[in-house]
Amino acid sequence: MILRHLMAISLTLVIAGCNPFSEAPSMMDEYVERVARVLDGEVSLSELPEIHLMPRRRDRRLDMPDLELGILDFLSLYGCQLQFVVGERNSVMGRVMDPLNRLRYELRFIEAARDCLPEIDRENLRESVEQAIDSKLESLPIAIWNATWATEEIETLFTLSKGYFPVAAEGNPVSDLSADINRLNSTVQALLEGRLDQSLEYVGEVHQRWQAEFRAGQLLNSAGLLIARLDDATAIIRSRLGERPLCLDGKPNSQSKIVQSMFFSVYIETVQPYMSDVRRAREELIRPLATLSEIQSEVRTESFRGWSSQYLASAGGNSLWQDLDRAMAEHTTSWQQLLEQCGLRPGS
Repeated sequence: MILRHLMAISLTLVIAGCNPFSEAPSMMDEYVERVARVLDGEVSLSELPEIHLMPRRRDRRLDMPDLELGILDFLSLYGCQLQFVVGERNSVMGRVMDPLNRLRYELRFIEAARDCLPEIDRENLRESVEQAIDSKLESLPIAIWNATWATEEIETLFTLSKGYFPVAAEGNPVSDLSADINRLNSTVQALLEGRLDQSLEYVGEVHQRWQAEFRAGQLLNSAGLLIARLDDATAIIRSRLGERPLCLDGKPNSQSKIVQSMFFSVYIETVQPYMSDVRRAREELIRPLATLSEIQSEVRTESFRGWSSQYLASAGGNSLWQDLDRAMAEHTTSWQQLLEQCGLRPGS
């Protein structure tokens, strides 16, 4: 078993170009191996937790009620802008609108219908248009949901096929995405509150960025990796805590100096900064994405609700991020207890 894990580590190092700290998987595997080495423990790399893709698009997409004016009423609205809006929807291209364009259409319909009401003399036609407006307002949350969480583009943002969040990345890899989501949240909240005069011109660029930057999926992968490897290293430290003390009478010795050196050179200088990067990116990207899900909780699908509670929510029984917080806290405590045996606890 140990030999197999050591071979796996060796292979990872080759893949990482002989620098185990350049990529997250090799860095974390190497970290566990070094903890085991300095504490005379056994290397045991556990299976990474399975990260699930978000539900399929067909399971996320909500059906929009198809309400249009009758042909006679449509013809009678000649000269009213609503005529052209409905005509757009009834065109060949209108029948295959993508979710964002469908949302734009729904908003244009409501605006044009409201503008058209004062020009309508026929009572029955006015009532039909008013009913159409009410129906469009009622189904607007569905159109908003489809234009955010049921898009093809957001699947790329959460793809799990692009590896892990980068180690020691230059700048902030999620800054643009974070700004996008926060702006989108403001727009969605305003629309849901009935303030329909919101510009959607920028949303197409947001979708393009989702297709080009897959940071959310990388963060999910990295969270799972950190949970597994921190728990692996914690188990090694706890095993040593349950055996002979690292130091007798609290006095440092040659082994404790080696342990302390590894603690600072590997954990403090490489692993901890990566943990901080993942945590910061989680706050800047995953948290506003969780908000985008929560503010649409009335319409989101049941399958997405379960996925969201696991991969977007910060807390809860099956929250990935709560499990990461636990793994980080337990690992920190284990190190403190170990180094305290030698009077070497940081900050003491």
